[in-house]
Amino acid sequence: MVPRWLFPFFCLREWTLAIFVLSLHAGQPVMFRGQASHSGVYASAPPSLASVAWTFRMGAKVLSSPVVSDGLVLVGSSDHTLAALDAASGALRWRFKAKGAIASSPAVASGLVCFSSLDGAIQALDIATGKLAWTFQTGGERRFTAPGIHGAQPRTEVMPDPFDVFLSSPAVADGMLFVGSGDQHVYALDVATGSLRWKVKTGDVVHASPAVAGGKVYIGSFDRTMYALDAHTGATRWTFQTGDDPDIHNQIGIASSAAVAEGRVFFGCRDGFFYALDATTGALLWKHDNHKGWVIASPAVQGGRVFFPTSDGQRFKALETATGKLVFDQPMKAVSFSSPAIAGNRIVYGTSDGWLHVMDLETGAPVADFQTEGCRLNGKTYLDAQGQMIGSALYPDGTLDGMVIGLERMFSLGSILSSPVVANGLVYVGSSDGTLYALR
Repeated sequence: MVPRWLFPFFCLREWTLAIFVLSLHAGQPVMFRGQASHSGVYASAPPSLASVAWTFRMGAKVLSSPVVSDGLVLVGSSDHTLAALDAASGALRWRFKAKGAIASSPAVASGLVCFSSLDGAIQALDIATGKLAWTFQTGGERRFTAPGIHGAQPRTEVMPDPFDVFLSSPAVADGMLFVGSGDQHVYALDVATGSLRWKVKTGDVVHASPAVAGGKVYIGSFDRTMYALDAHTGATRWTFQTGDDPDIHNQIGIASSAAVAEGRVFFGCRDGFFYALDATTGALLWKHDNHKGWVIASPAVQGGRVFFPTSDGQRFKALETATGKLVFDQPMKAVSFSSPAIAGNRIVYGTSDGWLHVMDLETGAPVADFQTEGCRLNGKTYLDAQGQMIGSALYPDGTLDGMVIGLERMFSLGSILSSPVVANGLVYVGSSDGTLYALR
């Protein structure tokens, strides 16, 4: 049996949802998952992955998910850079150097590109020029920490979680920007000026990204709680608490970003369950057991179904939104932190072994796959003949250092933790091999 400390990487009815899709028109806010409710549905023909339209080489890992707005693709990188590229050609329009790594996805609104970075800053740039418009400084970033996390030795040492890889990505609605922070707060800022409207303190790191719908902000924290906050005042409307793991702190915390649809809030959790709550009251409607499998990805919702990949267990699932009944359950060869995109009758998502996948929306059957350059170069070192990761080749021991080494080795495969975005028949996605890919 795989040791528990390695779990993270081993093992409509309402047709109105169809209008919640990514807009490519100037003046329309775009952000992580396309729009503020996080449906993950894109108004585009699906890609076939038959050919590469272009690639752009960033200076380091691309964990950030791109956004597409008014002919531009905007994406951040671990080299502290936010780049604006021509969506058709990949030509560089401008680049901005932040003071920290960018593992959040930008949001575009009112002619500004807004993002968070590892130095604890929330910044806004002019979308036409890349020049700084404003900066808001939070109390600073940090990762989730716990003693002997994931069962690593020494068990009494407080350790940062190396699998806490994302920062909260801002959402924009009604002239306000909402974002979480490692300082344990949820912030609401004026999107035009960066001035503070309100902030709410949670019990731990907030690296999930907020969803906004019906005048409420829905966001999870590593304190195990899903919060529904009044978008205008920050007042708590309800809270819902997920499971705990006081022994090795593996099955704990909400890193998945919620999707709001059909009057329900859908999200995954590191406690091994996927949840559906009543959006108005926070009451539990149903939960699905992933058998200790984390869900880090934000789910996609369309046509009375909710779709998501797991990490542990390596499954891709579709459930009925009303009941939680399993529709399909497809195996994956690697874990996934990548949030799926729906375009037409296809689902697109990435996995940590350096592959991008297209599957049929109705059945989950595989349709097409694309291999990153990192996987082509290093796959033989860390993948077996069946394409499965070789744990002993990745992780040298059961310490924090061993986990960090294993994670970096996995990243050498060109892991796709970035969430794909589909526009005009192209899919855009980042990779830990440092490349932004545009595929037809």
